[in-house]
Amino acid sequence: MNDQALLSARLQKEYQNEMGRRATVHRQNVARLNSAETSARNLAVAVSNRPLVLLAQGDSWFDYPIKGNGPIWGDTDIIAHLRRMGSMPPTILNLAFSGGTAVELMSLSRQTTLIEQLQNQSNWPRGKPDAILFSAGGNDIAGEEFCIFLDFNDGKSNGLNMDRFSRALAMVEACYLSLFAIRDRISPGTPVFSHCYDIPVPNGSHPFCAGPWLKPSLDYCNWSVSDGTRIVREALGAFRNMLMSLEEDKKNNFHLVQTQGTLASNDWANELHPFEEGFERLAALFDDALRTHFSGRPLSIR
Repeated sequence: MNDQALLSARLQKEYQNEMGRRATVHRQNVARLNSAETSARNLAVAVSNRPLVLLAQGDSWFDYPIKGNGPIWGDTDIIAHLRRMGSMPPTILNLAFSGGTAVELMSLSRQTTLIEQLQNQSNWPRGKPDAILFSAGGNDIAGEEFCIFLDFNDGKSNGLNMDRFSRALAMVEACYLSLFAIRDRISPGTPVFSHCYDIPVPNGSHPFCAGPWLKPSLDYCNWSVSDGTRIVREALGAFRNMLMSLEEDKKNNFHLVQTQGTLASNDWANELHPFEEGFERLAALFDDALRTHFSGRPLSIR
């Protein structure tokens, strides 16, 4: 087995171990919820409000394990904040793992893990999650791959090659459709909530452990930071429009949380991630969307 295969196998083992640990903690939380509800019924106490029990899958916007650019560790992502919001925060089984592309998240091994957790009845007090939260698509574009979608700045091109970019976007769309198909088979009727990121400044800023993801490709293709910001805005606008078209198709039971325009330039810790306060504002948008959808069962009261 070569070094690349060994590394891949080691990372997969680490992922499975971490997901197993998270699932164990989640089932303990669900057992406490079930016990409290059973006790209330035994005392003839009406249970009018129940916390939502959710499944999350995605990238670093759902699994960002450092503060700002580090090296201080600590979960600051959307899921971390959502778990603390309001008088009745949701209980969330988080399968997200930082760095994942949509293609990786919908790969055979990840689909297998997702289906196993959906089918495990001890995860869900009502037989299935109340909703699935999904964060995916940004890493399919950013990073070493970003240069693929850029034309060289020769004074004639606009920057983003939409023909090549649209082909990558179609693969991301296929991943979302794959998730919907899994949901329809394993957890029919469960709504999916996702987001469309926000517009970062591609200035080369990055955490101590990864990146940068945008500026190197812009430099390689002779584009400035201001040009790069325009290019990224165009790319993410197309990404948002693709997700909006999925939302418009009612059979998808898909809800897009409109996150673009939420963060100011000083909210960004680096090229892809906001500081903790920015993640909190993004989480509040998910909170609002979930509370609106489940208006008969309040998620939080702020």
